[in-house]
Amino acid sequence: MIHIYCGNGKGKTTAAIGLAVRAAGRGKKVLIARFLKTDDSGEVPVLSQIPGISVLPCEKTFGFFFRMTDQQKKEAGIYYRELLEKAFLKAGEGAFDLLILDEIMAAVNCGLADEERLIWHIGRFCLPKGSESQEKGTDGPELVLTGRDPSPRLLELADYITEMKALRHPYEKGIAAREGIEY
Repeated sequence: MIHIYCGNGKGKTTAAIGLAVRAAGRGKKVLIARFLKTDDSGEVPVLSQIPGISVLPCEKTFGFFFRMTDQQKKEAGIYYRELLEKAFLKAGEGAFDLLILDEIMAAVNCGLADEERLIWHIGRFCLPKGSESQEKGTDGPELVLTGRDPSPRLLELADYITEMKALRHPYEKGIAAREGIEY
């Protein structure tokens, strides 16, 4: 099934990581690909120690999208399109039961990942056998997509949609992201 964790509130990645831990605890194999992030986030070293969870490394970082130069945006687009392909290739080999694409919606919304290609991969690997949209008819991994503002097309494909709604956040008081809490 396909899960979407979206909204303007904190907790999208946290929910996805919680599902990864739950799945690994039941002997499932999990692959996590992270978009628009660095490996400098508290969950990365811990997840790497949990049997059954694999995190694709962030081999390149580009900083915040709004601070990127046009050249950095071009390089980031190439990198994140390749990361999307790599994640589905590895997941499609049948070795993983759960694929998490953390902040994929942000990458799509910024033009750094291609929504058409994402939807093509979803149809190819993640929809159940016999689905009208599926090309190969294979049972693929459970899929989690996180990020703000998923498109209507992605929402239509999802079996689970959970929206995180911000009612209050310390950022509104000028408090910066805190290590171990926000990252």
